[in-house]
Amino acid sequence: MGLFSFKKKSNSNQLNWKNIDSTEDLKQAFEASKDLPVVFFKHSTRCSISSMALSRFEKDWNSTTPCTLCFIDLIANRPVSNALAELTGVEHQSPQVIVVKNKEVILTDTHNGISASAIQNIL
Repeated sequence: MGLFSFKKKSNSNQLNWKNIDSTEDLKQAFEASKDLPVVFFKHSTRCSISSMALSRFEKDWNSTTPCTLCFIDLIANRPVSNALAELTGVEHQSPQVIVVKNKEVILTDTHNGISASAIQNIL
């Protein structure tokens, strides 16, 4: 495990991430956006910028926001990331957040532009 590897935290502020490990998981989450918005967070476990963006997002996120948080590990699940790019028409970046509501992209951002408060404001 590298210095910036994603590791689930044991503290009480841990977010309830749904890991997206297959294209089937991805399709189900995308379809579920008809009922509840979905926030896809694409994270590279080998990138310090991605780790900082993830940490900042988790620190700033208000867990009462009505949505599903989906986590995609880009190193372990690159085909899932590619499938998300195809489904949404949003070019791959890392780190990247794609917010989907009613199967439509309503926000996308990358790197230092990823903002929990901006996402929560549109939800």
